[in-house]
Amino acid sequence: MQRRRCLAVALITLTLGTLAGCGDDESPSERPAAKERQSVNVTLELAEGGSGGSASLTETKGGIEVRADVRGLEPGFHGFHVHEAGVCDPAARKDGERAPFSSAMGHLAGDGADHGAHAGDLPTLLVRKDGTAILTVVTDRLRLADVRDQDGSALMVHAMRDNQANIPERYKSKGKAGPDAETLDTGDAGDRAACGVIKP
Repeated sequence: MQRRRCLAVALITLTLGTLAGCGDDESPSERPAAKERQSVNVTLELAEGGSGGSASLTETKGGIEVRADVRGLEPGFHGFHVHEAGVCDPAARKDGERAPFSSAMGHLAGDGADHGAHAGDLPTLLVRKDGTAILTVVTDRLRLADVRDQDGSALMVHAMRDNQANIPERYKSKGKAGPDAETLDTGDAGDRAACGVIKP
């Protein structure tokens, strides 16, 4: 009887000792801090001068989280994209005419895809009556390394709405059915209204 009692006490002691050893030996102050997510801030400039607001791009497990806080634009829907080059020149010219921010080149495309499948295509931005807009979106088509390459890239807000590659069958270009080159490239989003440099 005495032997069984000693065995039971030994088992209980062993179990409690094992459970006690399951805890974290480090105190909260000794634990390594959670790894901070990489992020880049962007300042937007209006084509006609002045601040167009700001944005941030933050690396996430699934891609990039884009947060935009835009101001100074006409109310309505506006195309919103990442463009190839990190040069936002409001005095840029194209074919001899002023073409603000054409210095940022075209959409960050990837594999030569048409608009709607470009890596840099983002959801259309809705600007309120007071000229401001707030948007948060996560895209899995990009990583920070893609937008911070050798020449950087640019976050662009266009003057018009983006058709998001929704082209009706009745669409015709120069008398022929189907989209023209501009529709395939830009979604008919029009001029560039605001631009922000994403630095390398």
